Formats: sequence, C-alpha cells, structure tokens
Amino acid sequence: MGEQHYVNMNTEQVSDFANNQSKDSVVMLNMVKYKALVPETGMTGKEYYKEYMRQATPFFLKANAEIVFYGSPKHMLIGPEEDTLWDDVLIIKYNSVSDFMNMIMADGYPSELREQALEDSRLIHCTPNQKN
Repeated sequence: MGEQHYVNMNTEQVSDFANNQSKDSVVMLNMVKYKALVPETGMTGKEYYKEYMRQATPFFLKANAEIVFYGSPKHMLIGPEEDTLWDDVLIIKYNSVSDFMNMIMADGYPSELREQALEDSRLIHCTPNQKN
C-alpha cells in the first residue's frame, strides 16, 4: 500500500468541528508539503501557495484571523531523524469556529489553489489547556 497524502478536508471531522459550541478562539496548526511543480500553472507548489495566500488574505481579514506564525521547520530535535520535515508550518488564530467556517465557505474562497499547490498537508484544530 502506497503512502497517503491529504489535501482535502475530512467532512466528518469538519462537521464535528462546525458543531462545536465553544465561544473560545480557535487555533489551527497547518503543516504543508508543496508539490515540486503544479502542472496546470508551470509554477512550483510553494509559488502557487503564495498565490493562494495572496487571494485568501481578504478572507482572513474579514474573519479577523491572525497568522501567529508562518515559517519553515529546520531541525528535528526530538523524533526520528529520517522523518521528512514539512516544508512550512502555519499557526492561525480565529475568534471563533463560526469565523473559520464562514471564511472557508465564503463565495470565492480560493481553496482550490491550496489543494493544487500541495502534495500533502495537515490542518489540526488546537485548543488551549485549562490553566490551573
């Protein structure tokens, strides 16, 4: 069995997430692996992802999203050295589940650009631990 890659949302998980009634802010951990080349465009995946981010920016702004971190992993300090690091990692904060859902469901949101640019990805909803 070959290696699996993920670029599309898991509809069951999205449904559970969308039904989350929490009023807390939402933090999304994005880990991306770019395609070497996006054949339809002649651009690298990284170049095309930049185009996705450019086109998605108005949607991020409308959703009051905050890019907390956008960078590239460099060293595996804990974990197997042979594991391939992700190309880039993003941490994005939204005020609520509904802000995120409204953003990705909005007319014109360029999700297809993201999908075309990526070979593999993970999008993980994170919540803060309770302070003791």
